[in-house]
Amino acid sequence: MNFWHGMAFLGGYLGSADVRAFAAEELELELAKAQQAELAASTPRAVVSEFLRVVRSGLDPDRAGEFLATEVIAHQVNAERPETVQRGPRDYAEHVNEFRKLFGDFRFEVTELIAEGDKVYARWIQRGCHFATIDGHRPTRQPLIEYASAVYRVENGRIKEYWIQIDRLGLQRQLEANAKETRLAICA
Repeated sequence: MNFWHGMAFLGGYLGSADVRAFAAEELELELAKAQQAELAASTPRAVVSEFLRVVRSGLDPDRAGEFLATEVIAHQVNAERPETVQRGPRDYAEHVNEFRKLFGDFRFEVTELIAEGDKVYARWIQRGCHFATIDGHRPTRQPLIEYASAVYRVENGRIKEYWIQIDRLGLQRQLEANAKETRLAICA
């Protein structure tokens, strides 16, 4: 018997509908605390690994809220124009969905994952096809490979900040070469 049922039996101060409402609210709070404790108990490496597997890979971008803090600081370390933006889970899901428009059903392979303290370094290869305009280059349906790495900082079981570097020159060279290609596209 929980606290609220006990109150009902100890003098009838509360009606049964009130007892049920209070009990449901108590249960909801207990579940929320348990979920937060479970997430906080996850190691930063486990959080980032699962985030990359589920969200960044394009498998299920809408689950970004399970891994990202409400506001994430994203440092985009580009040599030509470093930029820091704020992203939320919804923004990040839209970002990954944009990749799907540009690259189709791309393959995402994590090639390295190193964790120390609250930071996790990840390196990956993304293989897809050129299905939409990228940096002014019209779609060619030719293969594209993107190499990238990021350092994620995890706080309270959620990704709070990250620094990302992408081989933009390598991607640019592929786009230029593909624009000159006259053979039939390999990608479907």
